[in-house]
Amino acid sequence: MIAYLKGQFTLFNPTCVYVDVHGIGYEVYISLNTYEAIRNQKEGQLFTYLHIREDAHILYGFASAAEKQMFLQLLGVNGVGASTARMMLSSLKPEEISRAISQGNSRQLETVKGIGRKTAERIVLELRDKINKQGIDINNSVTAGNTTEHDALEALLALGIARPAAEQALRKAIQQEPGTEQVQDLIKSALKNV
Repeated sequence: MIAYLKGQFTLFNPTCVYVDVHGIGYEVYISLNTYEAIRNQKEGQLFTYLHIREDAHILYGFASAAEKQMFLQLLGVNGVGASTARMMLSSLKPEEISRAISQGNSRQLETVKGIGRKTAERIVLELRDKINKQGIDINNSVTAGNTTEHDALEALLALGIARPAAEQALRKAIQQEPGTEQVQDLIKSALKNV
């Protein structure tokens, strides 16, 4: 399995990039989100997934580990293939998909071209528990880049509070008491808002 590629980006378009790794050119299919993240770079790293079919081996690339993780979760849903998963990640960011699934918002998933009502409902049904347990949208939560807030969120989740409620409570706690540096103080304040 190819976990990632690090090299020069030699050819760009919104659906595909060529990555030159020490003289070997890899054709990597990407989402629009990844394209936006790397389009001004001459070199970089893409997390990859090698999709093996009977008639082809297709390499998919992702600008972030969260996007790759969401892609793999979507592939696990019955009736969702690699092309559909890439289309979803081109239309919505990983954290938006995660939030829609977590909140049971199948209508937001239906806004993606090729996703009908039944498929959207199946995605929510099959992934909701996994998303809530794994917290795929951690990169866009209130805790991005802040370990104190991250630790407080993890503690709230360990107490059995659902991720959306925990994140909302943390946001309120941060607004009410900005500059709180102690994890336990932040947790206590957030628990008042649950």
